[in-house]
Amino acid sequence: MELRGTTIIAVKRDNKTVIAGDGQVTAGESVIMKGNAVKVRRLYDSKVVVGFAGSVADAFTLSTKFEEMLQKHSGNLLRSAVALAQSWRTDRALGKLQAMMIVADKERFLVISGDGNVIEPDGGCVAIGSGGNYALAAAKALLKNTNMSAKEVAKEAMSVASDICIFTNKNLTIEEI
Repeated sequence: MELRGTTIIAVKRDNKTVIAGDGQVTAGESVIMKGNAVKVRRLYDSKVVVGFAGSVADAFTLSTKFEEMLQKHSGNLLRSAVALAQSWRTDRALGKLQAMMIVADKERFLVISGDGNVIEPDGGCVAIGSGGNYALAAAKALLKNTNMSAKEVAKEAMSVASDICIFTNKNLTIEEI
């Protein structure tokens, strides 16, 4: 039985970056195993926030490896992300992990994907996971048409995703940096 985590969104506005994630863990396609999982957390003396989607065990493994890279590269987000992606591509065990992460510090947010890519999205928001496209569409509309804060946009976008995606719930963890 494979356990999966779901929707994560990052929103940047007015020098604030927010990462929000839902709490649902799903087994297969039909069973909710947990509703209050924490898939967003702070690392590196609370200077970096990471959110993950995908296989839960794989995501925790990657989060731990990313934290090691942050320590190795003195908290440099980009260098740490690239180093993790390189390991992900070349390490046989890491290469089999099925997860994605959004990582953020005060200056930027990045997506680290399962195929070893590091992407710095533009447009002020990015989302991953099964409800990611729903949350992303909502966030883009809110950023374009409202003056809501980054936190308000993330919260509302996750609410929209949870109304549409059966793998996303309204039990949110939100971290602002």
